[in-house]
Amino acid sequence: MSTIAKLKPKHFIWQVEGKVAKVRLDRPERKNPLTFDSYAELRDTFRDLVYADDVDAVVFLPNGGNFCSGGDVHDIIGPLVKMDMKQLLAFTRMTGDFVKAMLNCGKPIISAVDGVAVGAGAIIAMASDIRIATPEAKTAFLFTRVGLAGCDMGACAILPRIIGQGRAAELLYTGRTMSAAEGERWGFYNRLVDAAALEADALDMAARIVSGPTFAHGITKTQLNQEWSMGLDQAIEAEAQAQAICMQTGDFERAYKAFVAKEKPVFEGN
Repeated sequence: MSTIAKLKPKHFIWQVEGKVAKVRLDRPERKNPLTFDSYAELRDTFRDLVYADDVDAVVFLPNGGNFCSGGDVHDIIGPLVKMDMKQLLAFTRMTGDFVKAMLNCGKPIISAVDGVAVGAGAIIAMASDIRIATPEAKTAFLFTRVGLAGCDMGACAILPRIIGQGRAAELLYTGRTMSAAEGERWGFYNRLVDAAALEADALDMAARIVSGPTFAHGITKTQLNQEWSMGLDQAIEAEAQAQAICMQTGDFERAYKAFVAKEKPVFEGN
Protein backbone atom coordinates (compact mmCIF):
# COMPACT_ATOMS: atom_id res chain seq x y z
CA MET A 1 0.00 0.00 0.00
CA SER A 2 0.99 3.65 -0.41
CA THR A 3 0.12 7.06 0.98
CA ILE A 4 -1.61 9.95 -0.75
CA ALA A 5 -2.79 12.28 2.02
CA LYS A 6 0.18 14.60 1.58
CA LEU A 7 -0.36 14.97 -2.16
CA LYS A 8 0.33 18.50 -3.43
CA PRO A 9 -1.42 18.76 -6.79
CA LYS A 10 -0.76 21.68 -9.11
CA HIS A 11 -4.18 21.97 -10.69
CA PHE A 12 -6.74 21.47 -7.90
CA ILE A 13 -6.99 21.79 -4.13
CA TRP A 14 -6.47 18.62 -2.09
CA GLN A 15 -6.98 18.56 1.66
CA VAL A 16 -7.26 15.53 3.94
CA GLU A 17 -9.00 15.49 7.30
CA GLY A 18 -8.77 12.18 9.10
CA LYS A 19 -9.16 9.75 6.21
CA VAL A 20 -11.44 11.96 4.11
CA ALA A 21 -9.95 13.79 1.13
CA LYS A 22 -11.56 17.06 0.04
CA VAL A 23 -11.17 18.05 -3.63
CA ARG A 24 -11.92 21.50 -5.00
CA LEU A 25 -11.25 22.75 -8.50
CA ASP A 26 -9.40 26.01 -8.14
CA ARG A 27 -10.52 28.54 -10.72
CA PRO A 28 -13.48 30.13 -8.94
CA GLU A 29 -13.33 33.31 -11.01
CA ARG A 30 -14.39 31.18 -14.03
CA LYS A 31 -16.67 28.78 -12.16
CA ASN A 32 -13.91 26.16 -11.91
CA PRO A 33 -13.46 24.83 -15.46
CA LEU A 34 -11.25 21.86 -16.21
CA THR A 35 -8.10 22.03 -18.35
CA PHE A 36 -6.00 19.38 -20.05
CA ASP A 37 -3.67 19.42 -17.04
CA SER A 38 -6.37 19.21 -14.37
CA TYR A 39 -8.09 16.33 -16.19
CA ALA A 40 -4.82 14.40 -16.30
CA GLU A 41 -3.87 15.16 -12.71
CA LEU A 42 -7.30 14.14 -11.42
CA ARG A 43 -7.15 10.92 -13.45
CA ASP A 44 -3.73 10.05 -12.04
CA THR A 45 -4.78 10.90 -8.48
CA PHE A 46 -7.80 8.62 -8.58
CA ARG A 47 -5.75 5.86 -10.16
CA ASP A 48 -3.33 6.11 -7.23
CA LEU A 49 -6.15 6.14 -4.66
CA VAL A 50 -6.78 2.45 -5.16
CA TYR A 51 -3.38 1.70 -3.60
CA ALA A 52 -3.55 4.31 -0.80
CA ASP A 53 -4.34 3.26 2.75
CA ASP A 54 -4.50 6.75 4.32
CA VAL A 55 -7.63 7.96 2.47
CA ASP A 56 -10.92 6.06 2.72
CA ALA A 57 -13.38 8.48 1.10
CA VAL A 58 -13.34 11.52 -1.19
CA VAL A 59 -15.62 14.56 -1.19
CA PHE A 60 -15.77 16.89 -4.21
CA LEU A 61 -16.69 20.37 -3.00
CA PRO A 62 -17.64 23.64 -4.72
CA ASN A 63 -15.33 26.63 -4.74
CA GLY A 64 -16.60 30.20 -4.81
CA GLY A 65 -20.22 29.11 -5.02
CA ASN A 66 -19.83 26.84 -8.05
CA PHE A 67 -18.92 23.19 -8.58
CA CYS A 68 -17.49 22.99 -12.10
CA SER A 69 -18.29 24.67 -15.43
CA GLY A 70 -16.90 21.79 -17.52
CA GLY A 71 -14.07 21.94 -20.03
CA ASP A 72 -12.55 25.40 -20.37
CA VAL A 73 -13.74 27.03 -23.59
CA HIS A 74 -10.39 28.69 -24.31
CA ASP A 75 -7.98 26.14 -22.84
CA ILE A 76 -9.70 22.99 -24.15
CA ILE A 77 -12.41 23.59 -26.74
CA GLY A 78 -10.37 26.10 -28.73
CA PRO A 79 -7.37 23.77 -29.13
CA LEU A 80 -9.61 20.75 -29.86
CA VAL A 81 -10.95 22.26 -33.09
CA LYS A 82 -7.36 22.32 -34.43
CA MET A 83 -6.49 18.69 -33.55
CA ASP A 84 -6.47 15.69 -35.87
CA MET A 85 -8.40 12.49 -35.15
CA LYS A 86 -5.52 10.76 -33.36
CA GLN A 87 -5.11 13.70 -30.98
CA LEU A 88 -8.85 14.01 -30.40
CA LEU A 89 -9.19 10.32 -29.56
CA ALA A 90 -6.28 10.58 -27.13
CA PHE A 91 -8.11 13.42 -25.39
CA THR A 92 -11.52 11.71 -25.20
CA ARG A 93 -9.90 8.52 -23.94
CA MET A 94 -8.08 10.52 -21.27
CA THR A 95 -11.31 12.13 -20.03
CA GLY A 96 -12.99 8.73 -20.03
CA ASP A 97 -10.06 7.31 -18.07
CA PHE A 98 -10.76 9.89 -15.37
CA VAL A 99 -14.28 8.52 -14.93
CA LYS A 100 -12.97 4.95 -14.96
CA ALA A 101 -10.44 5.91 -12.30
CA MET A 102 -13.26 7.33 -10.14
CA LEU A 103 -15.30 4.15 -10.56
CA ASN A 104 -12.34 1.87 -9.85
CA CYS A 105 -10.56 3.75 -7.05
CA GLY A 106 -12.09 1.54 -4.35
CA LYS A 107 -13.17 4.54 -2.24
CA PRO A 108 -16.66 5.99 -1.85
CA ILE A 109 -16.94 9.41 -3.53
CA ILE A 110 -19.40 12.12 -2.52
CA SER A 111 -20.11 15.17 -4.67
CA ALA A 112 -21.42 18.26 -2.89
CA VAL A 113 -22.82 20.49 -5.63
CA ASP A 114 -23.61 24.18 -5.48
CA GLY A 115 -24.09 26.61 -8.35
CA VAL A 116 -23.00 25.37 -11.76
CA ALA A 117 -22.24 21.71 -12.46
CA VAL A 118 -22.26 21.39 -16.23
CA GLY A 119 -20.51 19.36 -18.89
CA ALA A 120 -17.65 17.50 -17.27
CA GLY A 121 -18.75 18.98 -13.94
CA ALA A 122 -22.06 17.12 -14.27
CA ILE A 123 -20.08 14.01 -15.18
CA ILE A 124 -17.99 14.24 -11.99
CA ALA A 125 -21.19 14.39 -9.96
CA MET A 126 -22.71 11.54 -11.99
CA ALA A 127 -19.66 9.30 -11.49
CA SER A 128 -19.71 9.84 -7.73
CA ASP A 129 -21.39 7.34 -5.43
CA ILE A 130 -23.49 9.89 -3.54
CA ARG A 131 -24.62 13.36 -4.59
CA ILE A 132 -25.82 16.19 -2.33
CA ALA A 133 -26.78 19.61 -3.67
CA THR A 134 -28.11 22.98 -2.73
CA PRO A 135 -31.48 24.21 -4.05
CA GLU A 136 -29.51 26.60 -6.29
CA ALA A 137 -27.53 23.86 -8.05
CA LYS A 138 -27.84 23.81 -11.83
CA THR A 139 -26.78 20.60 -13.58
CA ALA A 140 -26.51 20.20 -17.35
CA PHE A 141 -25.01 17.61 -19.69
CA LEU A 142 -24.65 20.32 -22.31
CA PHE A 143 -22.52 18.52 -24.88
CA THR A 144 -25.08 19.01 -27.67
CA ARG A 145 -24.88 22.76 -27.04
CA VAL A 146 -21.36 22.69 -28.47
CA GLY A 147 -22.21 20.39 -31.38
CA LEU A 148 -21.24 17.11 -29.72
CA ALA A 149 -23.11 13.93 -28.86
CA GLY A 150 -24.53 13.40 -25.41
CA CYS A 151 -22.51 10.18 -25.07
CA ASP A 152 -19.52 11.65 -23.27
CA MET A 153 -17.43 10.12 -20.47
CA GLY A 154 -19.95 7.33 -19.82
CA ALA A 155 -23.08 9.52 -19.68
CA CYS A 156 -25.20 7.20 -21.84
CA ALA A 157 -24.30 4.23 -19.65
CA ILE A 158 -24.40 5.76 -16.17
CA LEU A 159 -27.03 8.50 -16.25
CA PRO A 160 -29.96 6.24 -17.30
CA ARG A 161 -29.15 3.92 -14.40
CA ILE A 162 -29.51 6.84 -12.00
CA ILE A 163 -32.55 8.70 -13.33
CA GLY A 164 -34.07 6.38 -15.95
CA GLN A 165 -33.75 6.10 -19.71
CA GLY A 166 -36.36 8.66 -20.73
CA ARG A 167 -35.17 11.38 -18.38
CA ALA A 168 -31.55 10.76 -19.31
CA ALA A 169 -32.42 10.89 -23.02
CA GLU A 170 -34.14 14.25 -22.56
CA LEU A 171 -31.16 15.78 -20.77
CA LEU A 172 -28.59 14.32 -23.18
CA TYR A 173 -30.48 15.30 -26.37
CA THR A 174 -31.41 18.82 -25.29
CA GLY A 175 -28.51 19.75 -23.03
CA ARG A 176 -31.00 21.62 -20.87
CA THR A 177 -30.41 22.41 -17.23
CA MET A 178 -31.77 20.00 -14.63
CA SER A 179 -32.91 21.97 -11.60
CA ALA A 180 -31.92 20.85 -8.13
CA ALA A 181 -35.55 20.01 -7.38
CA GLU A 182 -35.76 17.80 -10.47
CA GLY A 183 -32.44 16.21 -9.58
CA GLU A 184 -33.66 15.26 -6.14
CA ARG A 185 -37.06 14.07 -7.38
CA TRP A 186 -35.45 11.94 -10.09
CA GLY A 187 -32.87 10.39 -7.75
CA PHE A 188 -29.80 12.12 -9.16
CA TYR A 189 -29.35 13.97 -5.88
CA ASN A 190 -29.71 12.08 -2.62
CA ARG A 191 -30.94 15.24 -0.93
CA LEU A 192 -30.85 19.03 -1.00
CA VAL A 193 -29.38 21.15 1.80
CA ASP A 194 -28.80 24.86 2.27
CA ALA A 195 -25.53 26.20 0.90
CA ALA A 196 -24.29 27.10 4.38
CA ALA A 197 -24.68 23.47 5.48
CA LEU A 198 -23.51 21.75 2.29
CA GLU A 199 -19.87 21.10 3.14
CA ALA A 200 -20.57 20.05 6.72
CA ASP A 201 -23.35 17.72 5.57
CA ALA A 202 -21.16 16.05 2.94
CA LEU A 203 -18.22 15.71 5.32
CA ASP A 204 -20.48 14.27 8.03
CA MET A 205 -21.64 11.59 5.61
CA ALA A 206 -18.05 10.87 4.61
CA ALA A 207 -17.04 10.60 8.28
CA ARG A 208 -19.83 8.12 8.92
CA ILE A 209 -18.71 6.05 5.93
CA VAL A 210 -15.04 5.96 6.94
CA SER A 211 -15.99 4.95 10.49
CA GLY A 212 -17.42 1.76 9.00
CA PRO A 213 -15.68 -1.31 7.57
CA THR A 214 -13.71 0.42 4.83
CA PHE A 215 -12.33 -2.75 3.25
CA ALA A 216 -15.92 -3.94 2.88
CA HIS A 217 -16.92 -0.54 1.47
CA GLY A 218 -14.38 -1.07 -1.29
CA ILE A 219 -16.01 -4.42 -2.05
CA THR A 220 -19.43 -2.75 -2.14
CA LYS A 221 -18.20 -0.12 -4.61
CA THR A 222 -16.68 -2.81 -6.83
CA GLN A 223 -19.90 -4.82 -6.88
CA LEU A 224 -22.08 -1.77 -7.52
CA ASN A 225 -20.05 -1.07 -10.64
CA GLN A 226 -19.33 -4.59 -11.89
CA GLU A 227 -22.85 -5.89 -11.51
CA TRP A 228 -24.13 -3.47 -14.16
CA SER A 229 -22.98 -5.93 -16.80
CA MET A 230 -23.92 -9.16 -14.98
CA GLY A 231 -26.98 -11.34 -15.17
CA LEU A 232 -28.79 -12.04 -11.92
CA ASP A 233 -27.21 -15.46 -11.40
CA GLN A 234 -23.74 -14.00 -11.98
CA ALA A 235 -24.42 -11.14 -9.61
CA ILE A 236 -25.62 -13.40 -6.80
CA GLU A 237 -22.55 -15.61 -7.20
CA ALA A 238 -20.23 -12.60 -7.31
CA GLU A 239 -21.79 -11.28 -4.12
CA ALA A 240 -21.44 -14.68 -2.46
CA GLN A 241 -17.72 -14.65 -3.19
CA ALA A 242 -17.37 -11.00 -2.15
CA GLN A 243 -19.14 -11.57 1.15
CA ALA A 244 -17.06 -14.67 1.88
CA ILE A 245 -13.94 -12.50 1.46
CA CYS A 246 -15.34 -9.93 3.89
CA MET A 247 -16.10 -12.69 6.40
CA GLN A 248 -12.36 -13.31 6.66
CA THR A 249 -11.64 -9.76 7.81
CA GLY A 250 -10.91 -8.62 11.32
CA ASP A 251 -13.77 -6.13 11.04
CA PHE A 252 -16.28 -8.97 10.74
CA GLU A 253 -14.93 -10.55 13.92
CA ARG A 254 -14.79 -7.17 15.68
CA ALA A 255 -18.45 -6.56 14.88
CA TYR A 256 -19.41 -9.96 16.31
CA LYS A 257 -17.42 -9.45 19.52
CA ALA A 258 -18.87 -5.96 19.94
CA PHE A 259 -22.39 -7.33 19.50
CA VAL A 260 -21.80 -10.00 22.15
CA ALA A 261 -20.38 -7.37 24.50
CA LYS A 262 -23.26 -4.99 23.68
CA GLU A 263 -20.76 -2.40 22.48
CA LYS A 264 -20.44 -0.35 19.33
CA PRO A 265 -17.89 -1.94 16.98
CA VAL A 266 -14.70 -0.03 16.18
CA PHE A 267 -13.69 -0.95 12.65
CA GLU A 268 -10.08 -0.88 11.45
CA GLY A 269 -10.50 -1.46 7.74
CA ASN A 270 -9.00 -4.94 7.68
